[in-house]
Amino acid sequence: MTIIDTAADDALAQEFVEFAIGAGVLRFGEFKTKAGRLSPYFFNAGLFDDGIKLGRLAQFYARRIMDSGIEFDMLFGPAYKGIPLGAAVAIELARLGRNVPFAYNRKEAKDHGEGGTLVGAPVKGRVLIVDDVISAGTAVRESIGIIKAAGATPHAIAIALDRQEKATENGVDVAYSAVQQVRDQLGLQVCAIARLADLLQYLEQHGDTAVQGRHEEVLAYRRRYGVD
Repeated sequence: MTIIDTAADDALAQEFVEFAIGAGVLRFGEFKTKAGRLSPYFFNAGLFDDGIKLGRLAQFYARRIMDSGIEFDMLFGPAYKGIPLGAAVAIELARLGRNVPFAYNRKEAKDHGEGGTLVGAPVKGRVLIVDDVISAGTAVRESIGIIKAAGATPHAIAIALDRQEKATENGVDVAYSAVQQVRDQLGLQVCAIARLADLLQYLEQHGDTAVQGRHEEVLAYRRRYGVD
């Protein structure tokens, strides 16, 4: 399995970073991560919170997915953030001529109506999971279990941002990232709209704007925790 990488001068990634900063989704300051680190930036996909922003986000996902060459039969949006993301991406892919089924899961099983935890199209074939980021791989494992239980094949995952930083196990840093773990240990292809390297390139090239001074902070963080 492979990771779908982006070039250092990837125009789509640069456009996405600019959009995320402008929308207030990618912020700078001091933020505590799940691993307990103090990060100089924070990406919160939940702030793509109106029709225009969500629609544009879906365009980025769809363009990256189409360019990646990943073969898939349907989309799956894991609860909760993956549900609107997956639905929006399905709509955009259909607009681009690639109409595919879409399903998502509930956190709690429903005991009336159609019942169960799955909603939408039957989960079958090669499944592309759509989510915002991969922090620890826990949500990906849950999705893999749901997809396999339905008799389908978890094939790939599309995310907005690859933080390219070391994962932790039992509170200890390891030599690989959560994205690399999903690729190498769980066997899924990974498709990211942008990576931390793309953010650094943007900050370096726009040091005379509102993000002035942020490049050195983010670069120092990458030097301490980063992976390729």
